[in-house]
Amino acid sequence: MVQEVRIARRTGFCYGVREAIDKAKEASAAGKATHTLGQVVHNEGVVRDLQALGIRTVDTLDDVDHGAAVVIRAHGVRPDVMERAEGRGLDVIDGTCTWVIQEHRELARLVEEGYTIVLLGTPKHAEVVGMLGFAPDAIVVDDEEEWETAIPRKKRMALISQSTQPPWKFEKLAAFMVSRAHELKIVNTVCPVTIRRQQDTMETAAEVDMMVVVGGRSSANTKELTRLCEIAGTHAIQIEGARDVTDGSVFAEARIVGVTGGTSTPIEDLRDVAQRIMELAGAPEARMRAAELADAALERAATPAGRTTSLPNLSARSVVGAA
Repeated sequence: MVQEVRIARRTGFCYGVREAIDKAKEASAAGKATHTLGQVVHNEGVVRDLQALGIRTVDTLDDVDHGAAVVIRAHGVRPDVMERAEGRGLDVIDGTCTWVIQEHRELARLVEEGYTIVLLGTPKHAEVVGMLGFAPDAIVVDDEEEWETAIPRKKRMALISQSTQPPWKFEKLAAFMVSRAHELKIVNTVCPVTIRRQQDTMETAAEVDMMVVVGGRSSANTKELTRLCEIAGTHAIQIEGARDVTDGSVFAEARIVGVTGGTSTPIEDLRDVAQRIMELAGAPEARMRAAELADAALERAATPAGRTTSLPNLSARSVVGAA
């Protein structure tokens, strides 16, 4: 039976997602008709909460009325999208992550300097689409199997990455490209928040009997956390939220369970998962104190130095539904 649930530190929204959500809420609170261009975060619960505040998700700028506010999400957009929004007289609120803005600047510089650019990223991912707006001729690669045929041999080449790519893959690709170019410029744009989250997840996995990874099923950074737990030798299951925890027998062999989440997962969701695990699989006393123990796990994880939630107050049940 489960005696304890531990939430990994430095989980919850990454700061880019947090800032974009906060900007959307601030615009709505100021009385503006507010829209987000694409889902501001790949989390259905958060999107529903924003809709309840009157914040609409739109797929194109054509769906936004003249003069209304449109929030650019953390992934960023191509420069022509930004120009079109401003040209239509929209109130553009730029929520592009500062790290992604740096990627755009680096790409523009590499293009100006004449490098053949290789971009490690997931094709058609919103962040990659935005990056290609600054370097249309960049060669996008993802899986290792395609590197040999996709990457040419050139005199001057540069390597850059989508921010949420696994650090090990970026390092492996850099090593591969050393033999493909006479001059190779490496611009490491793997987000440090991603790296720290993976480190904290690995540390938690080493201390527990089982891990639960919370995040979208299509989220690459969430899948990577699950993979890292398995590498650490700790069995892990991946779920989208507390509603997916339905069978207490899954935790039958675990005394201590760890919980972590992807960059689009609110830290409150991790608290809810911890509570659900206690209710279904906890020892008798743990079941009775499930909410209290889940709150305590959240308090320990969400220290000021590590928290990535937008919540100003993490005490007791004040966090319910606030993300």
